[in-house]
Parts: sequence; structure tokens; C-alpha cells
Amino acid sequence: MRYSLPDFGLDLSRDLFLIAGPCVVESREHVIFMASELKKITSACRVPLVFKASYDKANRTSSKSFRGPGLREGLKILAEVREKIGVPILSDVHEPSQCEAADEVLDILQIPAFLSRQTDLIVAAARTGKIVNVKKGQFLAPWEMKNVVEKMREAGNDRLLLTERGVSFGYNNLVVDFRSFPIMQSLECPVVFDVTHSLQLPGGQGQSSGGQPQYIPHLARAGVAAGIDGLFMEVHEDPAKALSDGPNALKLSLLPALLEQLVEIRKCLKRT
Repeated sequence: MRYSLPDFGLDLSRDLFLIAGPCVVESREHVIFMASELKKITSACRVPLVFKASYDKANRTSSKSFRGPGLREGLKILAEVREKIGVPILSDVHEPSQCEAADEVLDILQIPAFLSRQTDLIVAAARTGKIVNVKKGQFLAPWEMKNVVEKMREAGNDRLLLTERGVSFGYNNLVVDFRSFPIMQSLECPVVFDVTHSLQLPGGQGQSSGGQPQYIPHLARAGVAAGIDGLFMEVHEDPAKALSDGPNALKLSLLPALLEQLVEIRKCLKRT
């Protein structure tokens, strides 16, 4: 039961699960709306949901980009979402000092890809005892995540998810090596596929990142067919108006049909 979330009756090591939500907490009203809509969609498809939104986007391309409400206000809003909508919550931690406050609210702490080698941050997150999702850095090979796993386990926490989000491929582009899924699963951790960030074009618009959301269904279907344990998608009701990562987000209205396809693919794997 390492990956169970008993408050919500979820076991992330049993069923294909979805981590989804807007990139950043845009407002209290918006995240409550998004969490409510996502819960309706995933419940209808019987896909376990973990709601994701960042209280602070510390790695924006430009200093002028929207970062979110910050640690204190952001966690307050996410706590309300957890209580009112009844969904587990995931958000990023960027510094060891944030982990104690995040532990009081979050069900899963996430280490951003650019910080996946930061030992002090990984250890601080591990010591909360919560599930920790570490995104593989764009600069790392999948077998190098063994070092992250060892850091977590040495800190006394074996509740680790590993997330693939693409590898840097030239300038402003990412590519996914599907061999990374079984390689990281061999470390005895559930593996998540961050589909939408894998289609990001980092810094591709000069002062912000671009994206290729038209390929989200293709990568998502391929990932599930490859045997991933969970999916990560940034979802927004109007990506063109999103305050962060809109160019690579999935439009909310497209999610139900895509989830139905993914569930059917998963069923085929179970039968074989």
C-alpha cells in the first residue's frame, strides 16, 4: 500500500491514474471550477484523479510571466479545493524550506524537472513521508534516475513516482524516448508520462514557451500502450487564455473522449 491515498480510496499502483489541472493557480474560483469539472470527467471514466496546480511557477521563461499566488495563499486555495471537491492535491516544491508547509496540505509533493538532482530538496520532500513525484530532468538519461531513487530511500521514503517529460533535442524542442518507461519501472517505482510538457517548446516564443498540443492524443495513446502507470496532463478550459503553459495544454472539452480511448487501450493490455 505504498502508493495508497486512503482519504480518497485511491491506490496509484493498481489502476491507470491521471494527474491533471491547470499549470498554475490562476485564481481560487478557477481551480475550484477546474477541479470540479475534472472530477466529473474522470469519475465517469473511472480513472483515479490527482488534481495538479502550482502555487508558484519559479522557472518561468521571463521575469514578467505570471507565477501564481505564492506559497501561503496558494496552499490555502489548494486546501479548499481538496476539502470542497474531494480530490487529492499535487503541487511543486522548489526549496527545502517549502516542504513543511506543503506537507500540511498536499497529498503528493512534486520535484520539478530542473530540480531533479537537488539533493537537499529531494531529502526534505522525502522526510515528509508523503508520496513524492520527481520529474526526470530534460538533461538526464532514464537510468540516471536510480540516483534519485536511492536518495529518497536513504531518507526513509519509498513512496516515489518517476515522471518522463521528454529530453532536450536541439534548441526549443523535446523528444520522448519510450524506452525510458520500462527502464524507470525497473527501479520499482510507478512511472508517469507527462504528455503535455513533452510537447512543450521551451522558450519557443521568445519570452514564453510554445507547444504542439495537436499531438497530445498520439503521445497519450502510445504511452498507455507502452505500459505506463499514470498520465500527467495540464488541462485548461481555454488554453489560449491560460496564464501559464497554455500553448501545450489540453483543452478541457477534449479530455472525455481521449480518456475513453486510453481506458480501452489499458483494458487491451490487461487482457494480454
